Amino acid sequence: MDHNLFLYNTLSRTKEKFEPIHPNLVGMYVCGPTVYSDVHLGNCRTFVSFDLIFRYLRHLGYKVRYVRNITDAGHLEGDRDEGDDKFAKKAKLEQLEPMEIVQKYTIGFHDVLRLFNTLPPSIEPTATGHISEQIEMIEQIIENGYAYERDGTVYFDVEKYVETYDYTILTNRKLEDMLNNTRELSGQDEKKGRLDFALWIKAKPETIMRWPAPWSVGFPGWHIECSAMSRKYLGDQFDIHGGGMDLAATHHTNEIAQSEACNHTSPAKYWMHTNMLTVNGARMSKSAGNGFLPGELFTGNHPLLNRGYSPMAVRFFMLQAHYRSTLDFSNEALDAADKGYKRLMTAISLLDKLKVSKGADSFNLAEIHRKCYAAMDDDFNSPVLIAELFEIVRVINSIYDGKAKVTAEGLEGLKVFMKEFVEDILGLRNDQTSASDHIDDVMNLVIKLRNEAKANKDFVTSDRIRDELNSIGIQLKDSKEGTLWNKI
Repeated sequence: MDHNLFLYNTLSRTKEKFEPIHPNLVGMYVCGPTVYSDVHLGNCRTFVSFDLIFRYLRHLGYKVRYVRNITDAGHLEGDRDEGDDKFAKKAKLEQLEPMEIVQKYTIGFHDVLRLFNTLPPSIEPTATGHISEQIEMIEQIIENGYAYERDGTVYFDVEKYVETYDYTILTNRKLEDMLNNTRELSGQDEKKGRLDFALWIKAKPETIMRWPAPWSVGFPGWHIECSAMSRKYLGDQFDIHGGGMDLAATHHTNEIAQSEACNHTSPAKYWMHTNMLTVNGARMSKSAGNGFLPGELFTGNHPLLNRGYSPMAVRFFMLQAHYRSTLDFSNEALDAADKGYKRLMTAISLLDKLKVSKGADSFNLAEIHRKCYAAMDDDFNSPVLIAELFEIVRVINSIYDGKAKVTAEGLEGLKVFMKEFVEDILGLRNDQTSASDHIDDVMNLVIKLRNEAKANKDFVTSDRIRDELNSIGIQLKDSKEGTLWNKI
């Protein structure tokens, strides 16, 4: 592993050379979905981005333990321990048990990510499956003096914490500004300080999802689950913690505080965050009416979409933007990505049709490798990698057209290279294949009929076949060895 991999660390706000805590081993934790509704595209962008990171780290030879949780309890509507439980509210609305809601949307989440061709994480723990670990961690935080109990609810004491640690280290905000942006405590509020947050919440009589704990029958706060589960599966300190940038200000800030208060060490060495989605330049949100689900994007069943796009074309579209950059959805951008994706897949399909020559290759595969690895080593820069891949597409097309040469060894190298970078690292596959299993047989028949027309000097029919195929994106190329075809 002699690569100089650099990644952007939100903690230091700089690119840092990646040096895992344990040589050749990587522990990575990514905050997963709260499964009370359909997974949205912002989630998908995050998970596709970390799938790319997971794939590349494995490609470099690291043994990666990738943990991505499922939040299936304890998430209230407000980040400040306010509002109804999201699962209970949805269950009441759909007249289902809360765990039926969890099951329904967990299955849906997995189905969508399978369409996006993301690899499953090494471990996918649930909050409800780790109640005892969360209680144990809360007990340790109380024992260390950083939490207090009020009428069965346990709160984290931020004022006590900031005497020793930096609560705003992740976001670099001023504590005074945070206080000014937080409402004053009412006379009925149990918290000592405005920034305090719940580690354990006493259940109301009507609460369905509840567990016994030393302080009350209740349920864990949202933030404690990730601290407890990352600690269990990756240790007190691990290499990478990731998620969407919207989690940094509250959820990840509180995760760091909990872990330091419990273990006296920051949980992760590197913090990585994906950027937001916009639609035609405006932030994507349900309230703005410009939010759409993955299924709507695939089918085109949304007023803002002109048509549907395949899951692989959407994955390609996402990877064309760097994970830290804003990703803007528009029909024009999706159309361009769809064309680019198909060009890439067409070039790969041509590899088996290329004719080898003697002599030297018309390209430098070693230099191509160097540039592609340089792109990925620069904070997983997928857009630069894709730009380099299109240089290879140009080379493949030139060889196919007889304008460049490739040796048998060079062709094998090209095939291995494209598999490694397109399939293994970018996670792209030809999703047109299954629908076109018999296209070779069909095209051989069409070419045979065209050849018969030409042999009978029926050039009107032969030209019409060629032109009609061209109009639907299939190009015929006549040569001494016969007629070849490819998708445009």
